[in-house]
Amino acid sequence: MKSRPMKSLHVGSAMIDIICIVAAENIERMTFSNEGKSFLMVETGRKVAAESITSHVGGGACNTAVSLARRGWQAAVLAKTGDDLNAAAVRQHLEANGVATERMITAAGLATGTAVMVASHDRNASIFVHRGANETLAPCDLPAEVFAGIDLVYVAPLSSQSADCFPDLVARAKAGGAMVAANPGIRQLTSRTAQFVEALADVDLLSINRVEAETLVPAFAARAEGTDPPPPEDAPTLLKRGLGFGGFEIGLLRFLAAVRAAGPRWVLVTDGTEGAWLASPEGVFWRPALPVTVQGTAGAGDSYTSTLAAALAEGTAPGEAMLQAAINAAAVVGALDTTSGLMTQEAMTARRGELDEVACMRF
Repeated sequence: MKSRPMKSLHVGSAMIDIICIVAAENIERMTFSNEGKSFLMVETGRKVAAESITSHVGGGACNTAVSLARRGWQAAVLAKTGDDLNAAAVRQHLEANGVATERMITAAGLATGTAVMVASHDRNASIFVHRGANETLAPCDLPAEVFAGIDLVYVAPLSSQSADCFPDLVARAKAGGAMVAANPGIRQLTSRTAQFVEALADVDLLSINRVEAETLVPAFAARAEGTDPPPPEDAPTLLKRGLGFGGFEIGLLRFLAAVRAAGPRWVLVTDGTEGAWLASPEGVFWRPALPVTVQGTAGAGDSYTSTLAAALAEGTAPGEAMLQAAINAAAVVGALDTTSGLMTQEAMTARRGELDEVACMRF
């Protein structure tokens, strides 16, 4: 007898992404070597020619729901939109990709979230964002029955009032029997650190990038006992360097162990082109990023974490789950928007067969 498709619920933002691509010769770039930061600059009052300006549906909840629908899951989104034309575009996009919209909420009088992304040079976009209705999620929007029968609840970044719901959200999802995956944003981590750390008891998979991990260092430095063993010579950079923030420093392995002790079964730290780290009951794994010609980096984290979460929920071993996640993330980075590159399970399997075995380190 064929088993039923797995079900997921994706809570977070629904956005309209307006993506502007500008040729490098039409916009200046300045990089500060000491800070490691780059800035795009345009002359005031100047009309700049763009290579393209396109509109797409994005947002963490929508991106990850489409990701799992392409994998064959029954995915649904719980997010707030305004009562405008952009809200209709969001629903149409989700339904066209096989994502259920019955749990979407309309916030009267508010605008649907919108982001304007300006990309040039390395395609790492600068983003202007108006979150609109996305900031107004409330506990009353999260009745226990919405989590019934759900295998995976994926919590994308939340902000403002919506971020205040995080503890209730993950607790209700966990009580409903779902695996809970959380991918918080840096504003949520820095403004609600204590609240967030306490809620980790109800999180199964925590996904953060290197910068977000460093903001949590002060919260976990006192909890991390001992020191990391000396890394091997061929170890990835982050293992050698460790994490630091606000005068606190901690080895990567100690940090991962301390976060896992707070509740999560799995802790993922992504490091861009330097690959990703996954702490699990089987050990700590590192896999490099796959080579790809970058068209846009938006949505890469959503594709990686959602694919990893689904694979782990299906019982896939950590190293293989990370490889599937890397394949899907590379496909998204190779496309302009956040969802058109997402792969079906069949396409991912075919791509997996084309790759030479990619090194996976275990610590």
